[in-house]
Amino acid sequence: MEDVESWPTGRLLSAAARMVERRFDRFLTDLDLTHAGMIVLHHLEGGPLSQRELAHLCRVTDQTMSRTLERLARTGHAARTLDPQDRRRTLVALSEKGAEALAAARAEERRFERDLGYEQIRPQLIALIKKGSSIS
Repeated sequence: MEDVESWPTGRLLSAAARMVERRFDRFLTDLDLTHAGMIVLHHLEGGPLSQRELAHLCRVTDQTMSRTLERLARTGHAARTLDPQDRRRTLVALSEKGAEALAAARAEERRFERDLGYEQIRPQLIALIKKGSSIS
């Protein structure tokens, strides 16, 4: 770590991301969740969605989303129901346990941001990602 100041920016961002992710992984493990599951819970907060809608929002394949939803249903964080408008379609909804986990995860993120003092970095990262996605 003595030479951290000589690292290229990409390596700094990558190392910081891994550090944040490892801490958050430990927290999510206690909730019996994964990062992918948390992303789904975030999208379900606005109301029930189909698997295909969730896959699109999360930028994953239907097959990947199917595995994530299976785990969320098994752990009780989300529930599947038939769509009342189209009984051939299944909707996924946030359960009470899922809503509680989402609230706890958001509180942990805020605590972590304060602990590390990176609340100033967040707007810069958002701007960087938005700018980078418009260039790609």
